[in-house]
Amino acid sequence: MIRFLFLLVVSSFSLSAVPVTAIDRLAKEIETKVIQWRHHVHQHPELSNQEVQTAAFIAQHLRDLGIEVQTGVAGHGVVGLLRGGKPGPVVALRADMDALPVTEKTGLPYASTVTAPYGDKEVGVMHACGHDAHVAILMGTAEVLVGVREDLAGTVKFIFQPAEEGAWPAPEWGAKLMITEGVLENPKVDAIFGLHVWSSMPSGVIGLRPGPVMASSDFLRVTVTGKQTHAAAPWAGIDPITVSSQIILGIQTVASRQVNILGTPSVVSIGTIHGGDRNNIIPDEVVMTGTIRTYDPKVRVAYHEKVKRTAEKIAAASGATAEVYIGDNTGYAATVNHEELTESMRDVFVRVAGEGNLVRSDLTTGSEDFSFFQQQVPGVFFFLGVTPLDQDPAKAAANHSPLFFVDDTALITGVRAMAQVAAEYLERN
Repeated sequence: MIRFLFLLVVSSFSLSAVPVTAIDRLAKEIETKVIQWRHHVHQHPELSNQEVQTAAFIAQHLRDLGIEVQTGVAGHGVVGLLRGGKPGPVVALRADMDALPVTEKTGLPYASTVTAPYGDKEVGVMHACGHDAHVAILMGTAEVLVGVREDLAGTVKFIFQPAEEGAWPAPEWGAKLMITEGVLENPKVDAIFGLHVWSSMPSGVIGLRPGPVMASSDFLRVTVTGKQTHAAAPWAGIDPITVSSQIILGIQTVASRQVNILGTPSVVSIGTIHGGDRNNIIPDEVVMTGTIRTYDPKVRVAYHEKVKRTAEKIAAASGATAEVYIGDNTGYAATVNHEELTESMRDVFVRVAGEGNLVRSDLTTGSEDFSFFQQQVPGVFFFLGVTPLDQDPAKAAANHSPLFFVDDTALITGVRAMAQVAAEYLERN
């Protein structure tokens, strides 16, 4: 607490020995390179846990800068260590590297034409969530901070993380596995920062919010077992399709009637439902999968219990059974920004974005495994707008869309933000 009180006092008087002018100048000098790096990564996307080329590209860049490099962390993760010219704490900066199983439809000259096996089929691969921008921004940040190395009062750890988009039933997400393999140790990290490009904000605008920012995400599977029979005589069996439809409606009452969601929204959605092989046969079994999103750990636990109870009781009322699986170990925790750290660095974000361009970001029911880093050390996750200023962000293609687009002019703001917030954190501590 003493540390953060000191941070607040220092930031309120804008006292800093950080070479802000040099950081901004160096960022501007490499802007073209940052854009080229993004286009390269965008054109050569790799799915979760397959980021071989991306990791090699990053590692070589860091080595060329004279940064200590560790590869093969949590699969294909890359970690760089930059020791400043003065003693001080350790700050980590994180970028995720993986792409999505999405076929690109942007028509850009550097659009992805990559395909890869995914499950039992061949799919298009695209950086439809902007991780290519995250990689390029952090590569640029590393180059900028090397340029002011002697002024840094501590150490910067650059974390290039695989498998943020990793899908169930992967045993551990990229962030969790990196933590398990010691990414926050040797040297021990004191604070961590990360960003995400966001299409719902104008290019260069920064979104920041203390406390909960993004929701937790839990995999949900409900297996409903009835008794197979001819569809012409449903009374001779137990219809799991009808029971499943009742369960889908029933679990919506968890949010509307069973959990106090004042101040902490929550969502449960069913995304798949499979059952039956023929139009005139009522099957034995139906399997549904979905997702549960919450912001509060207590609400999350309550949701799990009440969804399970509701599904089981509805099934029992019709003579069927419902087996409910909620993947506690395969989901994300809520992304929660450390309140004191967020507020203490607000002036840095104002300085980078410019007056009026730092906004309070809305809660989003999307999820991020950056949350696992925040469970270990104080962390701040912020958003960077990437929709061109002459376009309406409300009409922009959303993250994960095959039409998702990143305005390259926003990248330099990301570099300046990451570099300045790291340098300021080290100096103020």
